[in-house]
Amino acid sequence: MVRWVMVGAGGVYDLGYHVVWCSKYRRRVLAGSVITLDVMPDHVYLSVRAHSKHSLSYVANQLKGFSSYVLRAGFGHLRSGLPILWLRSYVVAAVGVVSVDTVRRYVDTRYEWPWGTEYAW
Repeated sequence: MVRWVMVGAGGVYDLGYHVVWCSKYRRRVLAGSVITLDVMPDHVYLSVRAHSKHSLSYVANQLKGFSSYVLRAGFGHLRSGLPILWLRSYVVAAVGVVSVDTVRRYVDTRYEWPWGTEYAW
């Protein structure tokens, strides 16, 4: 197995992340003719590799913003009926750390308020 790494000015790195976010109000924006792949209609789950100079929040927000832009440009019904396509929240975990149960827990509890309580991921 060949492992591909990225080379930067200060070092060599291999940063892979799982990024998951849900649609606003859990609307089924990815259903029907919008996405024809085997995806969930109300959330996005991606595995990405990122540059070391970018923060995790930057990577997640760039993905959410670009995907919203592309979907709204291609599908007019997403422009008119939804002023906000994605929730502000997301979950990012290093590759190899997150399990399917962790992703499911995020999707199921995204409206709960975890601050001020013990909340284990």
